[in-house]
Amino acid sequence: MERRLLCNRMERKMEENTVRDVETGSETGGEDALVGNVNKLTVSPPGYTGALRKGHLVFDACFESGNLGRVDYISEFEFDLFIRPDTCNPRFRVWFNFTVENVRETQRVIFNVVNFSKTKSLYRDGMSPVVKSTSRPKWQRLPAKNVYYYRCPDHRRNYVMSFAFCFDREDDVYQFAYCYPYTYSRLQHYLASLERRNLPYLQREQLGLSVQQRRLDLLTITNPDHLSPDREKKLVFLTARVHPGESPASFICQGVIDFLVSQHPVAQVLRDHVIFKIVPMLNPDGVYLGNYRCSLMGFDLNRHWQDPSPWAHPTLHAVKQLIVQMNQDPRVSLEFYIDVHAHSTMLNGFMYGNVFEDEERVQRQAVFPRLLCQNAPDFSFSNTSFNRDVVKAGTGRRFLGGLLDDTSYCYTLEVSFYSYMMAGSTAPVPYTEETYTKLGRNVARTFLDYYKLNNFIKDNRPTHIQSSEVMSQTGDGNRKGNGVGRDAADREREKSQGVRH
Repeated sequence: MERRLLCNRMERKMEENTVRDVETGSETGGEDALVGNVNKLTVSPPGYTGALRKGHLVFDACFESGNLGRVDYISEFEFDLFIRPDTCNPRFRVWFNFTVENVRETQRVIFNVVNFSKTKSLYRDGMSPVVKSTSRPKWQRLPAKNVYYYRCPDHRRNYVMSFAFCFDREDDVYQFAYCYPYTYSRLQHYLASLERRNLPYLQREQLGLSVQQRRLDLLTITNPDHLSPDREKKLVFLTARVHPGESPASFICQGVIDFLVSQHPVAQVLRDHVIFKIVPMLNPDGVYLGNYRCSLMGFDLNRHWQDPSPWAHPTLHAVKQLIVQMNQDPRVSLEFYIDVHAHSTMLNGFMYGNVFEDEERVQRQAVFPRLLCQNAPDFSFSNTSFNRDVVKAGTGRRFLGGLLDDTSYCYTLEVSFYSYMMAGSTAPVPYTEETYTKLGRNVARTFLDYYKLNNFIKDNRPTHIQSSEVMSQTGDGNRKGNGVGRDAADREREKSQGVRH
């Protein structure tokens, strides 16, 4: 029913010959004028002046990571929704996150998100928004059959994503989002819970503050004996959420952390041999504000690594200073920099690397993604690429790839906002919060193979990840993750690859 209703509406839209002007002639102002989120906005029929009735929807996005700038009433069952652009940067309109309440039971609606700034989207490939409600607090993806993505004459031929939905519980508040939200407060709650465990191999410190004075957290995970001045230190540096709307990056980052602080035998060996430094949220202001790509001041921070300003890009400036300082320390071997992102048009997890003239270095750079491909069924080596695009010159991967020496490797780890393809399958598997987290655990696990540390596992215990051995300590309560393992034959094959000790 929802699909038929949606398709009929789309056909009528495509047949219309006039283009509605959304920039002038509208009482509420044009989309380019959107600067704030709707705040308990009641959307009732034009001219209605009576008391609020059930079914007169109330929209709200004035909460952390919320985004909805405007709602237009089209009919009793249809509403046009406008994404609020990133603060100080109208170019980016992708992330949305809002609530709807005062619904009528069995009320069917069509929501049209009408002002996306990107044309290419995974909505063309079956992606759908996520939803939860008061009585069902776990996020779920909407059925793909209820989602339609098309170029619309009503909105200057911009691309529109429409989805049909049937409200079923009058007392529930419903929340819709572009992808599973992961807020700044959720991260702070998670890190505080880790601190309370008083783990000797985990150190949390405040590396700096954002423009709006939010914490820039740095975690150091290693056996404390490894920090002694007379030992050479192999160091892996990982960052996430430089682009605030790319929330899957936070689930991956948490998966890495959960695994490294666990009692899994692989994690124990890794802590004995490697120092992991993790900045889980490079752009806390952008995350808090509900931006997609930019900081409070409208900067895409991942284009400012070359010369970050201490006042305009303070979080980036602090991280760059730390990395440069560690790189100049002869006792530290900074071997990896991995920046975690989410991708809006591709499937699976994959990596971007740099281009080198030295063929041996080219081959060595490919080792880690090849090993990760063996550990993570959702990671695609065929999607992994190595480039030196001019537009990417200011990214962490490109800048640090030029700064660090030839024993260091810098990657961007990307994961799809939507789904992954299993080997031999033709149907995409939609990502969940749990499978994003599992990819993070597999990233951490892969360092055991890279450094050839399998022989350090005591008592011949299995090195694959069992769900019972890694506990997630999020604000949502303790959840066991799903493990993914490999057999001895896999590891034997990898020993023939040129991994560095």
